[in-house]
Amino acid sequence: MSVIEQVPSPAEDRPRWRRTVRSLLIVTVIVVVLAVIAALGADFWLRRHLGGQVQQLPAAMPVGERPASTPDESMNILLLGSDKRVDGSVAGQRSDTMMVIHVPADRKSISLVSIPRDSWVQVPGYGPAKINAAFSWGGPALAVETIEKLTDVHMDHVAVIDWEGFKQVTDLLGGVSVTIPKTVKDGYSGRTWEAGTYEMDGETALSYVRQRAGLAGGDLDRIKRQQAFLRSLAGKTLSRPTFSDPRRLYRVLDAVTANLGVDEGWSTADMRNLAWSLRSVRSKDISFTVVPLKALGMEGAQSVVYLDRPEGEELWQAVREDRLAGWIGETGTGLADVVD
Repeated sequence: MSVIEQVPSPAEDRPRWRRTVRSLLIVTVIVVVLAVIAALGADFWLRRHLGGQVQQLPAAMPVGERPASTPDESMNILLLGSDKRVDGSVAGQRSDTMMVIHVPADRKSISLVSIPRDSWVQVPGYGPAKINAAFSWGGPALAVETIEKLTDVHMDHVAVIDWEGFKQVTDLLGGVSVTIPKTVKDGYSGRTWEAGTYEMDGETALSYVRQRAGLAGGDLDRIKRQQAFLRSLAGKTLSRPTFSDPRRLYRVLDAVTANLGVDEGWSTADMRNLAWSLRSVRSKDISFTVVPLKALGMEGAQSVVYLDRPEGEELWQAVREDRLAGWIGETGTGLADVVD
């Protein structure tokens, strides 16, 4: 395997408060924004204003029988990306990005597991369907329940981000560098992406990372693009020009918090504590992978992804036992160096 998109990596030498910010923004760029604000030591007004924009999503977690919580201090977060602003109304909206973020008890690493939106699974109360339909039919709570039924892993929190926030941040940063390894044509839009490195604005970057038609690996290649884009976006967010410009930094945080929703049980104080606990995590400690896949196929007129359940069980067992980073390293399933 060879390298996919070449993206800028954050500078390694920062004061301690910047290391805290870096570790969290690399992890999700989204979920930890409140923690970022707290870690920066911003004044009360700033924390209150930006924190107040993050929507507390009502009834965002499932009720009834759920997998057992982890007995230690590890944490699992379900991150959902959607086209619609997180205002609590999800009718007809499907999540086109699903990631399980695992934070181990020792806080020395962070692992992200992407789940293809076309994964063919059992949606509780509805039967077999693409996994992203759960968000449309029952909002974050049903999405969490579907993931928990699939993995037997307890989700501690859920966060929903509107992709509009990524677009705004990209534009505020003056664009993001994306390398297209080979020329491909989008079968839906008809647009041809020529091989090369480009400085893309928000609209262009999102069109690129959300393409599926014309990609040899379909949804998997799309996931690789999304992860590479997030790395690039994080790198530019954490660059010296951004941190040396308080106005730009504020606008970036403002754009993200205005497009973010989390479950009501996730308080600002909890996010702040998470931020501080991850202060020593560096970019090399972040691992990306994708849930094991078996094959691509069709269900009626729908193109779907079939998951490899035996290998998937090994992955989720590693999550339950708080050894996911080691499992990714041992199996070589990380996506950082995979091409489409």
